Amino acid sequence: MGIFDFLKGKKKTEEEQAVNTDIMEENKEAEENTPEQSEQYAKEESEPETADDSTDEAVDEDTTAKAADEDVESQESGFDEVNETDSNEDKYYETAESETVNNEVQPNGEESKKGFFARLKEGLGKTRKNILGSVDSVLGAFTKIDEDLFEELEEALIMADLGVQTTMDVCETLRKRVKKEGVTDPALIKTMLSEEISGILLDGVDGDFTLPSPTVMLVIGVNGVGKTTTIGKLASSYKKEGKNVLLAAADTFRAAAIDQLMVWGDRCGADVIKHEENSDPAAVVFDAANAAKNRKADLLICDTAGRLHNKKNLMEELKKISKVLEREYPQAHKEVFLVLDATTGQNALQQAKLFKEAADITGIILTKLDGTAKGGIVVAIKSELKIPVRYIGVGEGIEDLQKFDAENFAKALFDAE
Repeated sequence: MGIFDFLKGKKKTEEEQAVNTDIMEENKEAEENTPEQSEQYAKEESEPETADDSTDEAVDEDTTAKAADEDVESQESGFDEVNETDSNEDKYYETAESETVNNEVQPNGEESKKGFFARLKEGLGKTRKNILGSVDSVLGAFTKIDEDLFEELEEALIMADLGVQTTMDVCETLRKRVKKEGVTDPALIKTMLSEEISGILLDGVDGDFTLPSPTVMLVIGVNGVGKTTTIGKLASSYKKEGKNVLLAAADTFRAAAIDQLMVWGDRCGADVIKHEENSDPAAVVFDAANAAKNRKADLLICDTAGRLHNKKNLMEELKKISKVLEREYPQAHKEVFLVLDATTGQNALQQAKLFKEAADITGIILTKLDGTAKGGIVVAIKSELKIPVRYIGVGEGIEDLQKFDAENFAKALFDAE
């Protein structure tokens, strides 16, 4: 064999060894891969011309899945707004989360109180601008106090949703004070007006509002005012106070109402008594009342279906629920809270009047005060209906549902520290 044949054979042997080495490495790599990776590789080998498209599709699927997860998280975080607010109201709460963070309750009691007042003052910003702007405009146009001033002032207060009767009563009292105290400077009427409104809000208020144990709280109102959201915030607040809270999902007609209350129950650690959708609300309340007795709950909060105040059959159903509570849980203290949307102004006052005829309302919860210039309706409700305002909502955060403090409300309304 010549030298040429020898070199040719050696080269062939080296090529065969290289091929064998490559095969061994591929086999080893295949063994290390997962079945899913192997299946993907097999697919890429069988369809080499579409490998790039497959990769792009996989990336798109991952992106889509990630977006879907983010959407689900977004829906869960905002679930308390489902079916409770109209789309045009969402703008009111865009900065609510950051505001809540910036105004967290501080360990020091004085700083904590200031934080609550700051949120209240900020939430009443639109109402304050509406009322003060109108009042300042009227008082600034006069150099002396006369009947023309009072007529202009009456019109301004009515436009600020203090209500016709309330406005007339307030202005009549101001006329008497001006005459009795010999006031001549129109600017002083602003302070007097603040004092009169504070007096209306403080009338009949017996210190800090507290609930005895056990208590049943029935929450009513028309659709869209924020009942279920308010219940969730109330439950969270009382749980933080160490109360044993139980929730009753008696709104069995609105889509997702039960699920929404379940989410709030999970958030604050409160059990929820529920039936299937479209079941009898009175039956839910029956079971909830007995569960509250057996578990020795401090507070039972009953969510009810939103109902129009002019629908007689729904009002009759409300009376039925009340009778069930009286029969099954007579030892419990009863509260019937009417939730009103402050953005509806005088319509909220009309709702309260008609609901009062069908139910023994013990308190008002006024929501969405931060999104309206019609916060003067608080004064009208208190003055005309003699029903105490118990809670007000001045933002989306849990801490923004506050116990109503008449003195601080008046201060915040008239921009006083």
